[in-house]
Amino acid sequence: MEPERQNLKTTLPLCLGRYHISEEYGFLLPNPLKELPDYYQPWMEIATKLPHLIESHQLRARVNRVLPRNLAIPLVEVSRTLGFPPILVHADLVLTNWTKKDPEGNLETIVSLPGGESLRGFVLVTVLVEKAAVPGIKALTQVISAIQQPDDDALLEALQRLRLSIQDITRTLGQMHDYVDPDIFYAVIRIFLSGWKDNPAMPVGLVYEGVSAEPLGYSGGSAAQSSVLHAFDELLGVRHSKESADFLCRMRDYMPPSHKAFIEEIHAAPSLRDYVLSPGHARCLEAYNLCLEALVELRSYHITMVTKYLITAPAKARSKGTSHLPGPPRALENRGTGGSAVLSFLKSVRDQTQEARLC
Repeated sequence: MEPERQNLKTTLPLCLGRYHISEEYGFLLPNPLKELPDYYQPWMEIATKLPHLIESHQLRARVNRVLPRNLAIPLVEVSRTLGFPPILVHADLVLTNWTKKDPEGNLETIVSLPGGESLRGFVLVTVLVEKAAVPGIKALTQVISAIQQPDDDALLEALQRLRLSIQDITRTLGQMHDYVDPDIFYAVIRIFLSGWKDNPAMPVGLVYEGVSAEPLGYSGGSAAQSSVLHAFDELLGVRHSKESADFLCRMRDYMPPSHKAFIEEIHAAPSLRDYVLSPGHARCLEAYNLCLEALVELRSYHITMVTKYLITAPAKARSKGTSHLPGPPRALENRGTGGSAVLSFLKSVRDQTQEARLC
């Protein structure tokens, strides 16, 4: 067992509320605000008209690798208060950007970007993926509690709930095919998820006027900024290659700080791998391996999805040669929205998950 695990004073069982995690909605923010106070009305007017302003070039014409100080300064101040980098992140676009539009529970986005129904589908399917993870998030705390007691029956039940949640995430992710057009995602949506770091189109970054005279580089919005798989990896003891681990660690700085603290708490908790490997826990070891297999299947499916939307889509657009959509620069091809070499990264994390399986 790692020394850091042995020496830790535990405060478990974990309380989700302490980390601003909802029992019903998980990492999603319950009931996000649709409107801000009157003081922020100019911002809200821009936000509600954002697709039109971008498509008509009225917004882009005012920004030329420099974010004006009247936007940069308050953006940076608000971001610092919230603990985020001053750029669009997963928490902005997904966790806090949804609402129920009717009593039946149908969902709608609060703020949109260009991309029409495909953008709406991309955001809301991702919201549903986060919602599908809720039973798994609860199971994490139940696993740790069962190890501490110890209680193998409770541990088996929690691991089964975790496995079923991971499988539900995979099924929910499949709804992207129904609601998101690959051509629209690649040529329109993908542009607005790109950041100023690892982006060949903006190699020196963006100047935040009134904040820094030098350009600043931040990664774009990425699924790697979702806390879900980070938490699952920590519980299951999945260890990634240095390059992949470095990228994933950096993505944690783009999460709500309380969610990042939750992931670190799981890392510091008693080791599930050590427990199932100890004598007398063969049934738990089998259940642990089934969770890993479900996680491998999820990551394999994600590779298929990314191949369709980020690899195949631009290749088809080039072969047609008639697309009216401008698309991102060629240099961004084969790169994830967070800036990673997307396929090699995803295959690496999938393979390391597979290697975590115990005999």
